[in-house]
Amino acid sequence: MAVLGLLLLLLLFLQQPEWIESKDDRAVILSAMEKATVFMKKRHRELNLDGVLGFRILEAQLKGVEDKWDLNPAMQSLKLRTEKISTKLSSLITSAIYFLELQDSNYLKKFNQTLQSGFWKLSHSWDHTNITTVDNYLKKSDSFSEELSDSCMSFLLGTWQEDGKPCIVTDTCRDLMTQPGTQGYMLSHQLLYFMLAEMKGCSDDLFLSGQYYKNNLCANMMKVNLAIENAGFQVPDRDLFMENIMFCGICGFSDFYKPHWLEIILTWQRPEGCFGKPHMNSSPITTVGRNEQQFLRRVKRRDKGFADGCSSHNTAVAVGALGGFLYHLADPSHAGTEPSESFTPSGQQLKRSSTA
Repeated sequence: MAVLGLLLLLLLFLQQPEWIESKDDRAVILSAMEKATVFMKKRHRELNLDGVLGFRILEAQLKGVEDKWDLNPAMQSLKLRTEKISTKLSSLITSAIYFLELQDSNYLKKFNQTLQSGFWKLSHSWDHTNITTVDNYLKKSDSFSEELSDSCMSFLLGTWQEDGKPCIVTDTCRDLMTQPGTQGYMLSHQLLYFMLAEMKGCSDDLFLSGQYYKNNLCANMMKVNLAIENAGFQVPDRDLFMENIMFCGICGFSDFYKPHWLEIILTWQRPEGCFGKPHMNSSPITTVGRNEQQFLRRVKRRDKGFADGCSSHNTAVAVGALGGFLYHLADPSHAGTEPSESFTPSGQQLKRSSTA
């Protein structure tokens, strides 16, 4: 009888490995977030706007997790940890915005809305990127202008002038944000443009095709991330890699939440709780071929580095990506949704046009 009881217990245990592993993943992610919050507390007076934005997105993701765990008794200990992190972040973000006003008030005015609680709305359903929507070519020259991109987003937010009208789509912005064959940060800025339009509830005809562009852009961003992985996760490309996960995850593309990507991102966190230059105990860097360097070419980003190796932007996209992983794991329906990883940069691809 005792042997039979032990066998039954063993059978129950073997039937729940995914739940146990997922719970452990959640605890590990929360530990990383707690470390990042310690960094935020130490450096919130010095973070730039992008850095604060990442923590505001994380706060929204944590609240989403709390809602999902609210009625689940098995998750109450982890839920308590998320609530403690959220409470700390709320206070730190408010303080950080105050210091941003002192540092760069003009830039803050343009994007202050994105730092407000409740601005970021998360997806409540999941989808996968589609290889058939990937561009089959890249532009030979990178004409991306962060200043022009910021200007287009300020037209959506209504911050292009005092009491400006929101949701304005200029011809220049329409052409820029639907331009095919883009790469690197241009892709993520194009996606962010459509995300901001959705958050603001913009009704321009362009945004009637918003989901089409999100599908297309995130498919191309998946192509970039797989190329970064194939190249050995070079240090200069990790920021873009995590930014793509953060934004496409918010849009509901669950194939960005690959378990082994979570594992590798967690190894990039520095002892201080931030992300940036590799710590001396990090894995060695592999070499990249010339063609891959061209494919993964980056544009200059608005960032603020610290003497200890921490990066404001790296940390922002990292916590936003990790928050997305946790939000996805908190969804009871996430199990079994991971698609096969047959999507490779050399696969057959279709060209993106500027109209849906």
